[in-house]
Amino acid sequence: MTPVVKKRPRLAELDALRGIGAFTVMLFHYSTRFHEMFPTVSHVPFSFMGGDYRVLLFFAISGFAIFFTLDKLKSAPDFIMNRASRLLPAYWVAMLLTLGVEYLGHATTLQIPPMAIIANFSMLEGFLFLPAVDGAYWTLTVEIGFYATMLAIWAGPGQRRIEQVLIFWLAVKWLMAAWPDMPERIAMLLVLRYVPFFAIGMLFYRIWSGQRTVRAQLPYFAAILATVAMLEKPDLLFAAVILIAIFSVMLRGYLRFLCVRPLLWLGAISYSLYLVHQHIGFVIMMKTAELGIDPWTGFAAAILTAIMLGATLNHLVERPAQRALERWWKGRSHPRRAETVDA
Repeated sequence: MTPVVKKRPRLAELDALRGIGAFTVMLFHYSTRFHEMFPTVSHVPFSFMGGDYRVLLFFAISGFAIFFTLDKLKSAPDFIMNRASRLLPAYWVAMLLTLGVEYLGHATTLQIPPMAIIANFSMLEGFLFLPAVDGAYWTLTVEIGFYATMLAIWAGPGQRRIEQVLIFWLAVKWLMAAWPDMPERIAMLLVLRYVPFFAIGMLFYRIWSGQRTVRAQLPYFAAILATVAMLEKPDLLFAAVILIAIFSVMLRGYLRFLCVRPLLWLGAISYSLYLVHQHIGFVIMMKTAELGIDPWTGFAAAILTAIMLGATLNHLVERPAQRALERWWKGRSHPRRAETVDA
């Protein structure tokens, strides 16, 4: 039997990969997406392609990391509160910052109607088919669908049977291909367009945690690759193979060289950085161009500002708000335990 990969207490490589993903998505948006949206504005003379592929890395990491919450979950409200405290405070502040920069910078191209802004506070605008305050927020709709589906799995068959559930989940993706008129909200809620990439992370978590062997997971990896090969473009099959390779070498310890302070720090602030980088950076590059400043300076200013804002948001909002909300929730749910901790 193929041995189980030895589990380490923590995979710091995940944080490093998050940092790489966040930084390269930012490079893609500033070098490629900016020029696509504003073709008449001067821009840096290169195009960092493949931003969507780096988002697939985030989805695979989410598939891996979701079990850190599910494996110790006691109730559905606990899960909802855990996700809300993690996502919403930083998102609300980032959204207000983005709106402020857009309006102060008179970036009318980036602005959305007031009713859409109100809907954005729920983080459910994607399910309402309304525009997001920042175009990068589309991935949050995907993550919410993933969380909802995983909560349903936890409450139903359970994460211990995730491999069998994945076969059914992939079958529903095949159904979507055969049923072009499947309601869009069903496809969104079940993350059918991206389930193979979440599944890659889930299968590797089961190996890393010692619950399954590599050999036992091979048929499920084959099902994922077959699904992507038959239903998606060849470049996504290549991306799936690369993700499997990345997670394979990570579990064997071959990516430890990535665990350097800059990458780990970027990984720690990656969510906040992702929230504030795109439209704010676009406004900075537009304004520097209007002032006659060369594109490289505007490009560098956008990167430095986004990283500074991401770090500040993480330090002042994301982490303290999450801790405060979790303490409040635990105190509300277990008042005696909270009194003991406070004492």
